[in-house]
Amino acid sequence: MSQLLTAEQQSFLEAARNDFSKAFQVLKNSRTLTASHTFQIYLRVPQTRLVIALHAPSPWADDEQIRAVVADYDGQVYLNESVDGPLSGAKAGGNGKRYAAIFAARPEVNVVSHVHTPWLGGWASAHRVLPIRYAASQRVTLARELPIYIDRRQPEAEFIVQTVQANPHIPAILEANGGATFWGTSITQVSKLILLIEEGAWFQGLAEGLGGSKEFGPGVLQQQWSMTGLWEEGKKLLENAA
Repeated sequence: MSQLLTAEQQSFLEAARNDFSKAFQVLKNSRTLTASHTFQIYLRVPQTRLVIALHAPSPWADDEQIRAVVADYDGQVYLNESVDGPLSGAKAGGNGKRYAAIFAARPEVNVVSHVHTPWLGGWASAHRVLPIRYAASQRVTLARELPIYIDRRQPEAEFIVQTVQANPHIPAILEANGGATFWGTSITQVSKLILLIEEGAWFQGLAEGLGGSKEFGPGVLQQQWSMTGLWEEGKKLLENAA
């Protein structure tokens, strides 16, 4: 462990590593992840400017040990366990910088995850906004669609900050010609969302050959949002949109 981290921060890191390891196994075994295992977590260390970066091991790795980098928003590295790949060397400090703008602007965001999944990747490659028309996905978010990030001359983190400013309920974006980026409160919460949103993208993708997915029928939003305690806020959003 790094002597630059306090004992409390080291314990926080170990808990994060355990949560990430479980999330990786679930997403891999459910075939939510693509074969490349692109699954990255950037976790805010409470009351600091530090970010814990955890990347899923490559499918070519000789072991599946979860290694971490801890770096601050300016790129100073406090811990670097990796010997190669995107966590190593000069790249390590970038893990602190990559989503620093989001952590700085949105105190409610504790986790940012970049992930490649088959069906979200398909929607992203088509440069299409993903409407949320799968009940299980809609149950856990008040967002009705996921926007698409196309112009990479604008930093992704800046695009996300603007997206959340416009609609604080949006939990993810699609990365055109790539994957998707999610954010939320914890590793487990974000990972569960990835699984549900990917499943919805799969169902909606299958529906494309049958005329396309349709908007929810009467009462579905109230039913789904009532199951997760979101109905009162959701009702206000619907009334304002009417």
